Amino acid sequence: MNVEQAYHVLYVVVLLVFIVLIGLTMVRAIRGPRITDRIMSVNVIGTLVISSIAVLTLLLGEDYLLDVALIYAMISFISVLMLAAVYIPRDARDRSRKKVSPRKKETLHKENAGLEAEDYDNRLW
Repeated sequence: MNVEQAYHVLYVVVLLVFIVLIGLTMVRAIRGPRITDRIMSVNVIGTLVISSIAVLTLLLGEDYLLDVALIYAMISFISVLMLAAVYIPRDARDRSRKKVSPRKKETLHKENAGLEAEDYDNRLW
């Protein structure tokens, strides 16, 4: 077996692994208990498809497939952003931050004048 045949076998094995991983991730996307699990699964599937296209570029020796992979990466990124914006409610995103009234902020500014910046940020939020 020469080097080219070894690379060919390696690329085929990698593609088969990617197919299995895409299938498992698809199951997770369907079963996922929360919408965030589903969105992350869609993102992982997109990443695996991009990786598969890159391996196919090497296997087939067609350079234009890398352009397809880059375009697919941009589309995948935008689609995940849109899914997150639509399906994750705004109040869930806002609940992750503590609400600080302007009066409390001013009080904290005066109290924490001598604190390090990191400690100050932790107390503020």
